[in-house]
Amino acid sequence: MPRIAPASLAEGERIYAVGDVHGRLDRLDEIHDMISDDLIGRPTQSPTIIHLGDYIDRGPDSAAVLSRLAEPIARIAHVKIVNLMGNHEAMFLAALNGEPGAFRVWVRNGGDKCLQSWGVDPMSWKGLVPQEHIRFIESLYLMHIQGGYVFVHAGIRPNFDLNEQRESDLYWIRDPFLDYDGSFSHVVVHGHTPDENGLPVVRHNRIGIDTGAVFGGPLTCVVLERNQMRFLASGVDTVMPHA
Repeated sequence: MPRIAPASLAEGERIYAVGDVHGRLDRLDEIHDMISDDLIGRPTQSPTIIHLGDYIDRGPDSAAVLSRLAEPIARIAHVKIVNLMGNHEAMFLAALNGEPGAFRVWVRNGGDKCLQSWGVDPMSWKGLVPQEHIRFIESLYLMHIQGGYVFVHAGIRPNFDLNEQRESDLYWIRDPFLDYDGSFSHVVVHGHTPDENGLPVVRHNRIGIDTGAVFGGPLTCVVLERNQMRFLASGVDTVMPHA
């Protein structure tokens, strides 16, 4: 059931914002099917799908997720797609670019699963990553603003304008943002910090939709339209381990 949202969009606009995927192609396909069914049942003039980042690492199918997102979503026609940068994509790019210590950090944070999904050797991987996947990751946006909302992977630094945000904060920040009870210029829709109960978090200043898909929870999509919101969510695993 729709509920009152903390911000609003213009008439005719609808946004489907999808949380952290982390290699769960099954969850992503299920959410895309739900979005397609929703659009068939509730047509709208100007729909947008926003993926909030962290497509890779930890889960089993990073390569397949990137392939899916790098191609047009044929079964969801006439929909604008916006793909944002997550901290895991940023770690991958740092490793790919040879930044000191970056490969070790990436692998420790689930990059080993990503390498496995590509079927490449960690000792000689750089020339073996599919170029279309690299191009896709390099093309990701840091932020999307629409109506009364700003969409980023992790959050924003309080008391700084949107055009003053550090790039790293947009996909890494936690406590200074999560603990802030004041108002921002826009309501922030974000992922990055999984809810331990597998539920979206709604505050007056932010909507968090990382519900731990890679840990067995659902993949969550918030649907925003006019001054209302509702949620779509894939199923949960039979046994949901702790994050």
